[in-house]
Amino acid sequence: MNTREILNLASDHLRTLKGHSFDILTISKPATLDIASDLAKITSKLSPFLGNLIEFNTVNFLNDMAEFRSFGEWKRQDPGFPDTIFAGLISPTPGFEIKAWMPLATEITARFKDSQDYFTQDQTYVCLLAWLPDQMIFGNPYIIDVCTVSGQSIAKARDRHYHQPPGYLVIEPEDTSNRTRNLQQRNTNGYKFQGTSQQFSQAKELIDSWGLQVSDYQTDREYQNYLRQLLANFPYRLDTNFAKIDRIMHDDIETFKRRVLNHELHGMSIKEWSRILGKKDNKEKLRILEHLIRNQN
Repeated sequence: MNTREILNLASDHLRTLKGHSFDILTISKPATLDIASDLAKITSKLSPFLGNLIEFNTVNFLNDMAEFRSFGEWKRQDPGFPDTIFAGLISPTPGFEIKAWMPLATEITARFKDSQDYFTQDQTYVCLLAWLPDQMIFGNPYIIDVCTVSGQSIAKARDRHYHQPPGYLVIEPEDTSNRTRNLQQRNTNGYKFQGTSQQFSQAKELIDSWGLQVSDYQTDREYQNYLRQLLANFPYRLDTNFAKIDRIMHDDIETFKRRVLNHELHGMSIKEWSRILGKKDNKEKLRILEHLIRNQN
């Protein structure tokens, strides 16, 4: 097997988790309507904790597959990127960055800031796991859907979406290859233009003087040095929302999001559940919560 075959085989197995409940932690059924109402407000706050538990169990799930055993085993890297690698005979080392998303919480808040240069061999995929408690606000974590996407394709989609000089710049990390591994940098950053309209015109003039097609994003040092001239000469601010997976407009991820939000569970789409449970207490919300706790085991 090679790297691509390992990743594709693992992706096939991960997609079979759709509809699977993990018996790793149980949120108890609320005893009263008041408790159910309070629980609906805070269940999403468990997302980071349960997300990590799901990630741990995903590694165990892959290691139970006999096809991988003669080539190596899946291991967690903590800290490290990606957070799951296939350690063994395969080179370059295959890996998954596993992101758990609870769609009742908010958008997919996970970020993907790693430079395209890291993925030149397309050796890392991103696995998105959408989950909810199997009884909406209580029960065991239930996998609604799974999406695996090439990390290289996500990085390229991100840079293509954000990079619009001089209004928005995507800047590569400095060359830190001579540093020890824990000090090496590979994260890109996004910068928004903050100057006046006159300064914006001056920035465009500077770009024109380069004779480059700057809208075609490049990671090489020469191109990045041009962009740093803009940072040095005009006001920009670091965009703290840069590279959220929900916002990079990757076709496969957008399809996955729509599929999850339209998925029906306990008689309604998740989009509708999110709308109702996100409201302040009203008759509709309380009626549905009462139905949940009366009719589910």
